[in-house]
Amino acid sequence: MRALTIDEHGSLDRVTFRDDLPEPIVAQPGDVRVRVAAASLNHLDLYVVAGLPGFTIAPPWILGSDAVGEIDEVGDAVTNVKVGDRVVLNPGIGCGMCEYCLDGQHPLCLNFAVLGEHRPGTFAEYVVVPATHVRQIPDSIPDPLAAAFPLSSLTAWRMLVTRAQVTAADLVLIQGIGSPVALAALQIAKARGARVWVTSSSDDKLARARALGADEGFNYLTQDVAREVRARTGKRGADVVVDNSGSASWPSSLGALGRRGRLVSCGGTTGPIVQVDVRRLFWNQWTILGSTMSSESEFHAVIDEFVAGRLVMPVDSVTPLEQGREAFERLASGQQFGKVVIQVAEADG
Repeated sequence: MRALTIDEHGSLDRVTFRDDLPEPIVAQPGDVRVRVAAASLNHLDLYVVAGLPGFTIAPPWILGSDAVGEIDEVGDAVTNVKVGDRVVLNPGIGCGMCEYCLDGQHPLCLNFAVLGEHRPGTFAEYVVVPATHVRQIPDSIPDPLAAAFPLSSLTAWRMLVTRAQVTAADLVLIQGIGSPVALAALQIAKARGARVWVTSSSDDKLARARALGADEGFNYLTQDVAREVRARTGKRGADVVVDNSGSASWPSSLGALGRRGRLVSCGGTTGPIVQVDVRRLFWNQWTILGSTMSSESEFHAVIDEFVAGRLVMPVDSVTPLEQGREAFERLASGQQFGKVVIQVAEADG
């Protein structure tokens, strides 16, 4: 089997294409095997390559969380899909039996596993997952769009809809537009009627975000984002700030946040350690929300939005599996706008 793997943590030169791996088998009655057509990268993949605290791999470790493909084999207990169905994957898998899973809060499961991090990933010709974690989609949707969709859109949906509960009355500030989570957050917030302002270090990305519906954009290299937001709102500030950058953007995120504001975070791409002046926290009655991945019900809600054409992730580039390291380098450069996709299936003929 062809796949993109690492044998140990380190720099991106550890990312290796292999064509000699055994194909995974369907060992559980509720599992399915998917023949992967295309997959896409997330910042998580960079973290897995570099190494995460307390995280170990069994080489050769297959990378990747997102994918679209065709059901190739089903377990005896599977009834929701059949061989030949075209599906996308929910990359986050709970145990299904703990108090959190039974309450529909799968990302809180103490045994929560993410494809490519805790289980073999999607940058391979085949991947085996529980049948509950696939959803059929129309054949008319191109592979790159389908592969680019799941993890980032699921993350953004939980952040804005479930956690921050964005409404039409809100002014939403999204830090770092151009990342897939930020782009999905932009679309979700606009669909809920909110005003949306975005930030970037690239004027080109700001222009492209405006074309997608952003109401205003700020270049954080040349503008003081917090000061601009307060000046343009009569010192009121933003109702919701979406931050997945961490230490670099945290001061401006809090500086832009208004009274009763909600700051929702799903990552720390620029650093995990942040500071909060507790006096400002209680005086302004802020709410700081953590969020990650999605529940199974959120997965279906987001796929409904995607199939209806209301939530579509821009594709930055498509790279063949054999040249997968180049896709990692593209993502690591920070120059991408949207998802970096890997074409897994070989061309016919």
